[in-house]
Amino acid sequence: MSNALPLQTEPMSIARQAIVDKERSVVAYELFNRSRPSGEHTAASDAQLLFNFLMVAQDDGGLNTYPTLFINCTHTSLASGHLDLVSPQHVVLEIPPLPENSTSSIADLAPTLQKMRQKGFRLAFDHTVLQKSYAPWRELASFIKLDNQAFPISELAQIVHSARNDGPPVQLVAEKVETDAQFRALHALGIDLFQGYWFANPVLVEGQRIHSSQSSILQLINLVRQQASTAEIEEVLKRDPTLSFNLLRFINSASFGMRTEVTSFRHAVMLLGLQKLFKWSALLLTTSHANQSAAAVGSTAVVRGRMMELLLSETEASSDDTDNAFVVGIFSLLDTMLGVPMDTALAQMLLPASITEALLLQTGPLALHLALVVACEQSDEATFSRLCKQLNLTSNQVNWAHLQALAWAESLVA
Repeated sequence: MSNALPLQTEPMSIARQAIVDKERSVVAYELFNRSRPSGEHTAASDAQLLFNFLMVAQDDGGLNTYPTLFINCTHTSLASGHLDLVSPQHVVLEIPPLPENSTSSIADLAPTLQKMRQKGFRLAFDHTVLQKSYAPWRELASFIKLDNQAFPISELAQIVHSARNDGPPVQLVAEKVETDAQFRALHALGIDLFQGYWFANPVLVEGQRIHSSQSSILQLINLVRQQASTAEIEEVLKRDPTLSFNLLRFINSASFGMRTEVTSFRHAVMLLGLQKLFKWSALLLTTSHANQSAAAVGSTAVVRGRMMELLLSETEASSDDTDNAFVVGIFSLLDTMLGVPMDTALAQMLLPASITEALLLQTGPLALHLALVVACEQSDEATFSRLCKQLNLTSNQVNWAHLQALAWAESLVA
């Protein structure tokens, strides 16, 4: 598969937001068109969003590469043919309420929704589906999404009780979760799934110690940066069999495209070289699960790293700069993963100046690319547009890299 970032005729910037379970593992993503005002979409934009996604999905092994996808629909787009292009078992259609909420209009649309269910799509609605007039729709719901910021906790408790007791079983998704306290309160109410980026915010723990497996990876990174001998590197791995196994598993995964199987760390060093070994060690540190939020945070960080790598690869940057861009992206959430301030986390590693400057001082070209990736992730359209112009990138190029990165990150755990 080529890493080229093709230009498309119509601009579209696709954003995605993680949906996680109570263990904070990513179970789905919501895709939405960041090119349009928040909440505004049409049948045509729905089809374009799906078409852009399918272009990448086809290149990266189809929808099986991705987790479940939540896609917004208009009532008109339900009857269009673009939904026939996807495998229904991977897609949840988010259905908005009708503007007038009339009983007759609700009943008129129910057969269309029933047809989508029969095709294999799961349907998601907002809290209005619990109203008596929406009873024909409630019977078809697999998910009900609740806006955490629209209701006080006492009212949310009543809504959860109603959802649990009226109609068939349904999974409840809390949207706009912004703090760990909100997550805990919603979890206590019985919410099943959570949407938002609160898990990416660092929660610093006084006296937090580095997990033993992470300590070994930090030592490995330092040895690589010191250009230590293969024998010295192997010695670290002999003392941590889990580290050895995991690193070889990553290197031998299809995502890395190695032509021959790497059977020993000596073999890995010979094939990859120290710079690539630094990159994979950084990836391993990012994906080592040492705390509750590591699964969701690690996935987000890997997408950032891969996206930065793809964007840099299209410039005249050196291979070392491209690898360093990858490391900046995946280390951008290191404080969250380790539970210590960023400067403390980075002080334990010997890193190139371009990496530490980007992460600690937010300076240099890698800092600009990181800011662009974060703006894309958080739907900060003003910052996104400004940085695209500053870095001489089109929204289509960034969008393509974003979807490629999402597919690559998911393939690591497939």
